[in-house]
Amino acid sequence: MSFLLCLLVVLVAVVSGVVFLGRGLACVWRGGLARSLRGLAYVVAAGAAVMYAWGMLYVAGAALEAEDGGADSSPIRPCRTGVQERDYWIDDYHVWWVPVRFVCHRSDGSTYDREVPGYVNPALAGLAGSAVALAVSAQAVSARSASARSVDERARRP
Repeated sequence: MSFLLCLLVVLVAVVSGVVFLGRGLACVWRGGLARSLRGLAYVVAAGAAVMYAWGMLYVAGAALEAEDGGADSSPIRPCRTGVQERDYWIDDYHVWWVPVRFVCHRSDGSTYDREVPGYVNPALAGLAGSAVALAVSAQAVSARSASARSVDERARRP
């Protein structure tokens, strides 16, 4: 079940990334500072969506391997550390959606992360934060130019 849900999330993230990229490129080509900033925000958001999909692919692979009930399925394969004394304590795993994590659980209550590369979550946070900052900047530039236009229109009236 976790594997299929992970794949669905990956599909949604990739489609969102393609949509964001298309909208971003359309905005950038139109010109103007506010539109260019908005377009750049969409492009960076597309990068964040793709980074999220990349991390979730790692989690989906680990979930698929963990749910495989073959002869060598205990302890859970993606959670194995190579130290047999510790590996026998592994009893469960959890998938975290935000931040992207595959967490292994031991019967003594301790947990540890596996499978997701260390650069995924910091890159995802940086890209998402940059996209929000660019969108806010685009909105501020748009509002500023709108207020400047209204001042110009009032000045032209007799």
